[in-house]
Amino acid sequence: ERPEVAMPTVVKRDGGRADFDAAKLRGSMMLALRKRPVSIEQVDAALERIQEKLLAGSLREVPSTRLGELVMRELKRIDKVAYVRFASVYRSFEDVDEFRQLIRDI
Repeated sequence: ERPEVAMPTVVKRDGGRADFDAAKLRGSMMLALRKRPVSIEQVDAALERIQEKLLAGSLREVPSTRLGELVMRELKRIDKVAYVRFASVYRSFEDVDEFRQLIRDI
């Protein structure tokens, strides 16, 4: 019998800790993907890849910033508009130049 593999605890920017919540992650991805031509299957596959990466790291804790980077990588792969939406909120750009640079990068 295989032991249950636990997802790492998420360490927030303020130092607080929370259990990994796939539903919350899905919600933030769905918000970025609102009215975009992306299937639920694509979202599920992206979530699966994120969780696999977290488990493969074998860490007990993961910084929320790392989780955000994983989400951005997946969104960039499946929908550039959703990627920009998520990144603009996640990174809370200080100025227009930072935002321009993100657009240029994709």
